[in-house]
Amino acid sequence: MTATDPHAAAHRAIEAVWRIESARLIAGLARIVRDVGLAEELAQDALLIALQKWPESGVPDNPGAWLMATAKHRAIDHFRRNQRVEVKHQEIARDLDAQQDRIVEELEAAIDDPVGDDLLRLVFIACHPVLSTEARVALTLRLLGGLTTDEIARAFLVPEATVAQRIVRAKKTLADAGVPFEVPRGAELEARVQSVLEVIYLIFNEGYAATAGDDWMRPALCEDALRLGRILAELVPAEPEVHGLVALMEIQASRAKARVGPNGEPILLLEQNRAHWDHLLIGRGLAALERALRLGAVPGPYALQAAIAACHGRARTAEETDWARIAALYDALARLRPTPVVELNRGMAHAMAFGPAAGLALVEPLLAEPALESYHLLPSVRGDLLEKLGRDDEARREFERAATLTRNARERDLLLERAAALARRAAG
Repeated sequence: MTATDPHAAAHRAIEAVWRIESARLIAGLARIVRDVGLAEELAQDALLIALQKWPESGVPDNPGAWLMATAKHRAIDHFRRNQRVEVKHQEIARDLDAQQDRIVEELEAAIDDPVGDDLLRLVFIACHPVLSTEARVALTLRLLGGLTTDEIARAFLVPEATVAQRIVRAKKTLADAGVPFEVPRGAELEARVQSVLEVIYLIFNEGYAATAGDDWMRPALCEDALRLGRILAELVPAEPEVHGLVALMEIQASRAKARVGPNGEPILLLEQNRAHWDHLLIGRGLAALERALRLGAVPGPYALQAAIAACHGRARTAEETDWARIAALYDALARLRPTPVVELNRGMAHAMAFGPAAGLALVEPLLAEPALESYHLLPSVRGDLLEKLGRDDEARREFERAATLTRNARERDLLLERAAALARRAAG
């Protein structure tokens, strides 16, 4: 199959459409069929039909709408087929027969209905209290983020099999519990906000620095996460951490165009052209941060991270960055969330504020952390600090180790280039 083969072009188009539309498709179907697992199956069915038809007929003008209509018709067939089975067996109560009739009627009426904000509803479904926190996050990342179980496992630093089991069990639990497909209200809404925030945060992070693949960023994930965060801020305007997370995402997203070079290569923060930062997004982020700090007596974890991002956003040049302030904010964050990853970031901040030896003193104990054993950023950060201390041979080995651990091709190239530069310097 050649690059100019129309079938190959159609398959590439289908893959691109699926990456963009799958989350919205599953969310729209889940609203109608009230079953997340069934919605995912129907979406996959629609994809298979597209793979059969589009190479011959061509990609439709509105491929997302085509997939949704196809999946809805498959849903109607599914419920009608179930009706026939129930009639044959005559073991289902009459009220369930009436319910099946109602569902089919709703499906037929929904063919041309606007999808509405189904993504947000799907987040709350995936974050329902019947699920464990780990299952809520994993399921939402799978359904809305379009992430593989491997990518989710890397985000959680747990085995892939564990994530796969969580997702399967979560979908079954939601189906068995008959969870309504709606945004909760009142006290239930407030209780579920923190889990939703964690989900949105992880989706944004996967878009901002992809764990795997050939791209340094996945901008569509950032956009979805930011959109969900903004809507959530309207739903719960008095919750400071919602505004804190929105502030963090706005400011981080402002750097998107400056983070990637003309050939897709990563550009690190201190080397970025700040003229390419989106100052409208920075302004929005600073306003959201101000609101979060005004609402909360004590800044929460998201507000603290937003305050760190704001230090970068306010600095006109890398040299003007207030690293002492950033180090103090990381100290506060470590008290609230004493995790190995936060401690690693704290070590880097202290290195910038007080010298690489100070940072290395905080990073070295993390070598004994089991959770970071396969975390590529630990040897990456350690290599950076060792290089600054003139310990080039050790630094080179750390960059090479980090390159073996990362699953992102762009990041691997960057790490190997840093290792090669140290090798060339030693040889010279």
